[in-house]
Amino acid sequence: MVHRAVEGQGWQVVGLHKGTAGLLSRPPEAETLTPHRFEGMLLRMAGTILGTTNKGDPFAFPYPDGTVRDRSDEIIEGFRALELDGLIGIGGDGSLSILRRLAQQGGIPLIGIPKTIDNDVVGTEVAIGHATALWVATDALDRLQPTAASHDRVMVLEVMGRDAGHIALSAGISGGADVIIIPELPYRIEGIAGKINALRAEDRNFALVVVAEAVRREDGTPVVQGHSDSGQALYGGVGHYIGRRIAETTGAEVRVTVLGHVQRGGTPTPRDRLMASIFGVHAVDLLAAGQSDRMVAWSGRNVVDLPLAEVVDRPHRVDPQGALVHTARGLGIYVGEDPS
Repeated sequence: MVHRAVEGQGWQVVGLHKGTAGLLSRPPEAETLTPHRFEGMLLRMAGTILGTTNKGDPFAFPYPDGTVRDRSDEIIEGFRALELDGLIGIGGDGSLSILRRLAQQGGIPLIGIPKTIDNDVVGTEVAIGHATALWVATDALDRLQPTAASHDRVMVLEVMGRDAGHIALSAGISGGADVIIIPELPYRIEGIAGKINALRAEDRNFALVVVAEAVRREDGTPVVQGHSDSGQALYGGVGHYIGRRIAETTGAEVRVTVLGHVQRGGTPTPRDRLMASIFGVHAVDLLAAGQSDRMVAWSGRNVVDLPLAEVVDRPHRVDPQGALVHTARGLGIYVGEDPS
């Protein structure tokens, strides 16, 4: 993106520190980005050199005393103070939704780039980060399988997936899981136990189970570790719940692994590097053409763009009747109960 903007358009590029939080500081926290900064190792790094934030909604900014205040005008003032002409925002559905509201309020030309390991942004087949997280989860299954077989165990792997089960489903298929539990499909412990017992009847002494962090208990209650400062539920622990229920129901020896933030780090896969480059170039080209309020996307093996209004506040969840669920069932994987 920086190469395209500086060398292709002759623009100056400014990176905002800590996302919208950097625009609340006075002076705003930002730095000029040059192509030289993006040579060498940066392509091989995870995360962001600028920092980011996932709390402090500027339209309802929380204070220590429990009150909230609208600070959106301060963010827009910070943007103006930097004398910027346009904004390219990189993030998931929530981030893009907030940025769009700010852009509309402040008259800021905005182009969005989808980036979330959950891959739950509407309108794009690919979001930056998903391929790397999927590789990490699949690699974990590859490492768990030999010890599961060696010790006659059921291995439960809990992966991320706040609103959708894309990581769990794709990693489970790729990693040879026997059971995949995702929030989009109901499940029964008896169904999971039935699959494990069927494997035993075939003289298989182990099983691999993948569960997305947002999966609920059988009674529909969420498994959370508390709440963030903004009141958002902090998921985690459903893997242990599923593991206990499997042990109780089947008598199997169960071990649970929670990948957590391991999925968000590491060296990006070639696929993620490629998509980030494609999206960045197209985002710059859209701004140069005078376009605004759009998000770049990948569809039909090509880069496209679509109105942000069609994207925000509509998380893309796994289709219970889609190709991946059909594939998992075709491979004999238990992926929950068939709603039909």
